[in-house]
Amino acid sequence: MRVRLRRMMLGLSQDKLGEALGLTFQQVQKYEKGVNRIGASRLFEISRILDAPVQYFYDGFTEELPMAVGFAEISREGGAIDDFTELLSTPEGVQLCRAFARISDPKVRRRVVHLIRSLSDEDEDGNEKA
Repeated sequence: MRVRLRRMMLGLSQDKLGEALGLTFQQVQKYEKGVNRIGASRLFEISRILDAPVQYFYDGFTEELPMAVGFAEISREGGAIDDFTELLSTPEGVQLCRAFARISDPKVRRRVVHLIRSLSDEDEDGNEKA
């Protein structure tokens, strides 16, 4: 899942990642879905191509690292990290995050957040609406 997430964050297709690895996009797809295991040497190669430390791909990695890896800075216990990972695992989520990051005016950013909250099942305080 983290291979897919990182690949999508970089805007890389399965074809392009497969090409860089010397594999077909179907093999990349199997890696991402967990159908096939990723060996250590292949994981090292993937981490190099996706410009992420190997530790990023280990779910639940708890050893403290010199710098934040992946989403460790958000939460190590799930919750927000699960929601964020789920969002970024969709093309729409990646597009939304990229577009939001390009909004430079803080007032506009707050208005966008307010709009999205009004459309969602969450109130102003982040609690689920009744």
